[in-house]
Amino acid sequence: MTNYSSPGIYIAGVNLLLLLLVFTNIAPSIGRYQLGDTCVVNSACPGDGLHCETCIANGNIRPRCTRISPVDPKSKAGTGLPFNRYSWLTTHNSFSILNSKTMTGVPIVTAFNQQDSITAQLNAYIHTYIHTYIQIYTYNGVRGLMLDLYDFRDDIWVCHSFKGKCYDFTAFQPATNALSEIRIFLESNTNEVVTIFIEDYVSSNGPKSLSKIFASTGLKKYWFPVDRMPNNGKDWPLLSDMIAKNQRLMVFTSKSAKQNSQGIAYQWNYIVENQYGDGGMENGLCPNRAESASMPTKSRSLVLMNYFGTLPDFATACKHNSKPLMDMLDTCHNSSGGRWANFIAVDFYKRSDGGGASLATDVANDHLQGN
Repeated sequence: MTNYSSPGIYIAGVNLLLLLLVFTNIAPSIGRYQLGDTCVVNSACPGDGLHCETCIANGNIRPRCTRISPVDPKSKAGTGLPFNRYSWLTTHNSFSILNSKTMTGVPIVTAFNQQDSITAQLNAYIHTYIHTYIQIYTYNGVRGLMLDLYDFRDDIWVCHSFKGKCYDFTAFQPATNALSEIRIFLESNTNEVVTIFIEDYVSSNGPKSLSKIFASTGLKKYWFPVDRMPNNGKDWPLLSDMIAKNQRLMVFTSKSAKQNSQGIAYQWNYIVENQYGDGGMENGLCPNRAESASMPTKSRSLVLMNYFGTLPDFATACKHNSKPLMDMLDTCHNSSGGRWANFIAVDFYKRSDGGGASLATDVANDHLQGN
């Protein structure tokens, strides 16, 4: 039995009791933490794709449990619907990751758009928190990736640059590295489909052409062929059919000539897309980007919704990825002839003050799948 006759022991016991009372006042017990509950550490928000985060930009000083992953779109209606009846969480500049280490010998001096690697964005995995003995299954669930590809150092690199030229201080890594991460994911997850949107600054058609680096990284065997892509707004093949045929990688380029020369689909033949950057964040407006057909154009059966600023900002992303994002989802639905977004692209996809981009993806799937 503890002897409380010593003043020091008594005071320590009282302090411990007060600390426990404060903790229980600011948050429920670990087993009952839910979206929006006040938290202290990530392990206090177990399961259901939650983590503990503060959104000061929205005036929320206390950390709260917020969403970082959508519900698996296949869990709602299975795989028996056309591909255009699903919505997929998409990361803008998926390769541009905070704290990236230089691979050129020159420090990277450019804007960053995401918090974790392409592998982590795609993967489902288990965290073990040793101090609480809790194992948490995490499904990050990103299935759309935006990659900027450039000619650089006699190769093709992912690069966050400007005016179509890559520099030592804006280059991240050879494209083969990023594509290999995607190939490993597809090998290990045989029921998953991934879409890549290439902002294409690759001029070469020689040994380092896009089609050849996809072949060299082992991704061609997952390729969804252009001749199976529907024209005139028709439904896409069933998701189950794409999985059964192992055609689980959709690749789109921003260069129209490469559809015929390299078999890479020209994005705006199949997709309507709203304006990116600040111009796509004006309340109540969802204009198309210049290269895209107008948003209501029904001859393109996929809808891509961008919602991120011209200059990425980690601090304010949690504010943008909250109610304003949900409002834009509705606005773009109305502007797209009553169609919900199939791809929802954001910066810092984990950041929000609540449900975030994950909730937006869930809402779009509920509508697309008739739930």
